[in-house]
Amino acid sequence: MNWKCCTRRELLAHGTTAGLAGVALQYLLGREATVTGAESSASASQSISPLTAKPPHFPARADSVLFLMMEGGPSQVDTFDPKSALERVHGELFQRENVKTNQVKGNRYFVRSPFSFRSYGQCGMQVSELFSETAQHVDDIAFIRSAYGESDNHPAAVFQYTTGYPIQGHPSMGAWIVYGLGCENENLPAFVVLRDGKPFGGTTSWGNGFLPATFQGVQFRGGDKPVLDLAPPASISRGRQQDTLRLVQALNGEHLRGRTEFADLASRIASYELAFRMQSEIPRAIDLAAETAATHKLYGLDADTTRAFGSRCLLARRLIEQGVRFVQVWSGGWDSHDDVATGHRNAAAQVDRPIAGLLTDLKQRGLLERTLVVWGGEFGRTVDTTEAAHKKQKPGRDHNPRAMTIWFAGGGVRSGTVLGATDEFGERAAENAHHLKDVHATLLHLLGLDHERLSAYHGGRFQRLTDIGAAVIPELIA
Repeated sequence: MNWKCCTRRELLAHGTTAGLAGVALQYLLGREATVTGAESSASASQSISPLTAKPPHFPARADSVLFLMMEGGPSQVDTFDPKSALERVHGELFQRENVKTNQVKGNRYFVRSPFSFRSYGQCGMQVSELFSETAQHVDDIAFIRSAYGESDNHPAAVFQYTTGYPIQGHPSMGAWIVYGLGCENENLPAFVVLRDGKPFGGTTSWGNGFLPATFQGVQFRGGDKPVLDLAPPASISRGRQQDTLRLVQALNGEHLRGRTEFADLASRIASYELAFRMQSEIPRAIDLAAETAATHKLYGLDADTTRAFGSRCLLARRLIEQGVRFVQVWSGGWDSHDDVATGHRNAAAQVDRPIAGLLTDLKQRGLLERTLVVWGGEFGRTVDTTEAAHKKQKPGRDHNPRAMTIWFAGGGVRSGTVLGATDEFGERAAENAHHLKDVHATLLHLLGLDHERLSAYHGGRFQRLTDIGAAVIPELIA
């Protein structure tokens, strides 16, 4: 290309983007959007990074979060909340209250759990056979058996669980956390998403909402190339790319000198150099081949059933180890309306061994103490089934936001504890019940963030992940 006759726009399009990863640009160009009034008065020649690590509001128990999202809604009474009373009433007609629901109406019947439970660890926590390997870590886990939300519709419930609100347009918790704390390693995205297919509601669960695009999650894909188009074309050498970048930076610097009031432009200029560095950093970060055969086996990479989720968990550990602030790891298949025995057994078989391996690995490496691991889904499930599923003798369970089990591990939680309880049958949170906004407030607290101070002005008022009425759950904190 003839650089002397091209426009500045053409130069950027042909000279710079040809050698930069698409994911890096999507992530980094959003950096321009966050400049506070105080920052605007700073020298525009100084690179401003909204992702620079910031001090917490108070001493933190955790530095980072590994958020394990069981999409579809795992059943509380088939995983971590056993209910012997269901044995007594199995098959009997269930008289549901007249509550708003989008589930199938008509006669419904109680369903006992098809899975056996036993006690584990010094705390004696009862865990289903579905999670027999994760159960080996109960003494490092704090369970909430009394969480609840509002919506029994998948997208709305997923939004509420991941963003605090059952409607789109709000920042995800990962975006809020990065907004509040920044990132320790600016050569990598601060917020990474390791998804499993297309989630209910799309990308809102890791979106930035009304916060600047800087804070949205960056998707890494499965397979051998989690980041597509990372390397420049073979025809463009590293030296040539550096020369192009120097030229672009020189032109940008000249453009900036006459526009010193635009501090966001200085941040954008710095992002090009950072994107260049990411080309070297990301291949090392995602290289699972660098791990030992024993580590691969620990995460289940040696088996077809566990390989996909195990690879995501192992990659998540590597990212956390290198300073990524928030990693969201997805696993689907939990929406067992029919035949909960088969559906939940298959879903759990994919994740149990990798989760146990992740907890083992984090603890062995000394990372669990400062890494908060969170497990849960968008809602729990009903203790009854439809008449059709009952007649087929393959009972399932429908959506139930009124009773959820969520657990935390590491990161300053009071391990080996169980908080709250559902009613006799597990249908609703009954004792020490906590709305999801309390769970979010507690998560932020463990990271050293005051949920009432972490806010952004939007729509005429200061808004928060937890909105109003939330409270930290002190029983969960060591």
